[in-house]
Parts: sequence; C-alpha cells; structure tokens
Amino acid sequence: MSKLQIIEEEAGCFVIDGDLTFTTIAKDTLKSCAFLASAKTVTIDLSRVRNTDSAGLALMIEFIRQAQSNRTFLKFSNIPKQLLNIAKLSGLDQTPYFNGQP
Repeated sequence: MSKLQIIEEEAGCFVIDGDLTFTTIAKDTLKSCAFLASAKTVTIDLSRVRNTDSAGLALMIEFIRQAQSNRTFLKFSNIPKQLLNIAKLSGLDQTPYFNGQP
C-alpha cells in the first residue's frame, strides 16, 4: 500500500502519487481540495497511481464537484485502466472528464 500524495508539478498541474483506495484516502484528502482553485484550469495526472478501487472514483467525483463549484476547468490525464473500468459501471467513462475530450 502506497500513501496517497497530491504533488504540484507546476502551476495548475498536479500528480497523484500512490494508491487511490479506501485505506489511503483520508477524510483530510477530501477537505484539502483547495488546490482545485489554484488556477482557471487544473490538470490532475494519474500516471503514478498504483492501485485503485471505487474510493478512487469517489475521490475523482469529489474533485469534479469542487472544480465546478470553483468554476475551474478540470482535466484528468493518464487515468489507470482499472479506474476507467470502474467508471464504466456507472457510465462516467462517457463524460468529458474520463474520455479525454475538453
């Protein structure tokens, strides 16, 4: 199990490093979405996510909700196949956030 970290690579670009699972996503993670208001466009790179479960999808949905309330354009990149498969179960894979369209 790898601890979850949200790392700012450059202005507006963040990378998630670690596992997106029930055991690694703390309540503080949900409370610390302030980075979503740091720029008009925020990109979250998921290339360093090692393991994920439905809690990872729930966190992504929370990021989307927070970005919308901040009027921030949010993009996800390098979404792990495992996470896309979970998103397919609810049809979220067809939304612009998951299918790579702006």
